[in-house]
Amino acid sequence: MALDKMEALETRIKGLVELVQSLKRANTALESELRTARERASKQEDQNREWKQERADIKSRIEKVLGDLEILECADGAQAEE
Repeated sequence: MALDKMEALETRIKGLVELVQSLKRANTALESELRTARERASKQEDQNREWKQERADIKSRIEKVLGDLEILECADGAQAEE
């Protein structure tokens, strides 16, 4: 009887050891996936910042060109009145 209990305990312990090893492997894989996802997110954030800056630069240039056009229109209007 005691031998049966010892074998049952041994079987349960082996099962738990296998479970722990499996969980450690899964944890390692998940940590790797998390690291990769964080790297991708960081790169995407950098790219988003670049696009926002580029968009702001383009907007500024367009506003300058529109301002130049407005000055030309005003100058043409003043010449037409003369």
